[in-house]
Amino acid sequence: MLIYLHGFRSSPLSFKARIIAGQLAAAGRSAEFACPQLPPSPRAAIALVRAQFSPGPDDMLIGSSLGGYYATYLAEAHGCRAVLLNPAIHPARDLGPYIGPLPMYHSDEMFEFRASYIDELRELETPRITRPERYFLVAAKGDEVIDWRDMVARYAGVETLLLEGSDHGLSDFADYCPRVIAFAGSGMA
Repeated sequence: MLIYLHGFRSSPLSFKARIIAGQLAAAGRSAEFACPQLPPSPRAAIALVRAQFSPGPDDMLIGSSLGGYYATYLAEAHGCRAVLLNPAIHPARDLGPYIGPLPMYHSDEMFEFRASYIDELRELETPRITRPERYFLVAAKGDEVIDWRDMVARYAGVETLLLEGSDHGLSDFADYCPRVIAFAGSGMA
C-alpha cells in the first residue's frame, strides 16, 4: 500500500496527492493508493493511520511537509519506507503561531489547531533515522517555509532529490512524480 500523508491545513485534495493518484490509476494501480483526511491532532492523525492501514515493511509512506514528519515517525515505528516531500523538521516550534481557528486550503472548512497539539508534536519527534536506505527526500532550495539545508542535514545519507528552485508546495511536482513513484514501487510487494 502507498499511503500519502498530506501537510498542515491540507487534505486528500492536495494537488500532489491527485497527481500521484492519477499516475497510479493510469498504471492500473489505484487499489494500492490511499490518502486519508488527517485530523488536526497529531496523536489522532497517527492513530488514524495505524487503525486504517496497520503500516508495515511492505508499505510506502509519502509525506508532504507535516505529513513528512508523520511519515518519519511511522517509518521508524513500523519499518516502512518513506518518501519525504519538503518535510517539516521542527513543527513543534514552527506551528506555535498557528494556534487557533484556521481555514483548510482546499475548502471553506475551518478547524481548530490547539495548543495541546504542540506537545503531541513533541511526542512524535524522532531523534534520528535508523536505516537511511528506506527514505527518499525531495527538498526544494526555493522552499519559503522550511530551509532546505535543515532538511538535508536531518536526512543525511538518504537518497535525495535536491531541487534548485521550486517552492514549499512543490508546484512542479508533476515533473518528478515518476521518480517518487519509482522509489515507492521498488519497495512495495
